[in-house]
Amino acid sequence: MTENGAYDYDVVVIGGGAAGLSGAVSLARSRRSVAVVDAGEPRNAPAEGVHVLLGREGIAPRELVARGREELRGYGGEVIEGRVVGAAREGDGFAVRLADGAILRSRRLLVTTGLVDEFPGVAGLAERWGRDVVHCPYCHGWEVRGQRIGVLSAGPMSVHQVLLMRQLSDDVVFFAHTAPPLEAEDRERLAARGIEVVEGEVAAVRTDGDRLSGVRLADGRVVERDALAIATRMVARAAFLAELGLPVREHPMGVGEHVPTEAGGRTAVPGVWAAGNVTDLMAQVGAAAAAGTMAGAQINGDLVMEEADRAVERMRAQRPSAAAAAADL
Repeated sequence: MTENGAYDYDVVVIGGGAAGLSGAVSLARSRRSVAVVDAGEPRNAPAEGVHVLLGREGIAPRELVARGREELRGYGGEVIEGRVVGAAREGDGFAVRLADGAILRSRRLLVTTGLVDEFPGVAGLAERWGRDVVHCPYCHGWEVRGQRIGVLSAGPMSVHQVLLMRQLSDDVVFFAHTAPPLEAEDRERLAARGIEVVEGEVAAVRTDGDRLSGVRLADGRVVERDALAIATRMVARAAFLAELGLPVREHPMGVGEHVPTEAGGRTAVPGVWAAGNVTDLMAQVGAAAAAGTMAGAQINGDLVMEEADRAVERMRAQRPSAAAAAADL
């Protein structure tokens, strides 16, 4: 709290992507004081555009953020450029520490820091990420439609992923890489859809100029491809909240680590909500934004009830003195 006992903000939002900005706008429109702290490292920064976002199809990721910030400021919200390094309980609220030493105090927290993609140990993947090395058929599939597509087996969802990519091209191969042998049923499905299974460990991706041209296996074979889909391991950006005891758990689908929440974004720590990819690892931009809006509404409702209960307490505390004054008349 500040020196006079008041909080700097009703809500501090940690993370300024689609989820964070949407939640902040929802709060600001309810006349809540809100600050968004953002380190400027969006997961989708390498992508040329955001897709399947109604009314904003193909918008550049950074332009979407810039528009969101402008909308938030129009309702009186603040955007603080910085990195949160810790958060702790302080009184009935929270103290949020930034890397530059600043401390922000708030009544509630909304965590929307997203996730980090961990790549398989294949040379060249990270450099092509978001261009011709992709992960989501809904986010990037249209852009690689009809091309020679490879899918690298890198997780429990890889077979599902290759079947989805097959919807987009007739020329799709599945790189078994280091995964366990396919179940007979899965192998039959792939064969029925005309998907070749390439056995052997993948060593690197090859490029021609500034385009992916193929996939090189450890034994020297090269399979020509125009695009490669991979399922990264997705890990929530939440280590800075360890002091609060906010749990980070393995996702039930085995695809990474997330912050578990109830419907609406409430976490196991009272006063803390989470939305977007930090809790829903597979949420697209539109879903993340919707979750942020819902979390913002939930937080405002929680604050409304707290304020109403405190008003009742004050009213009750005044009744004896009011009755005594009436008796003296």
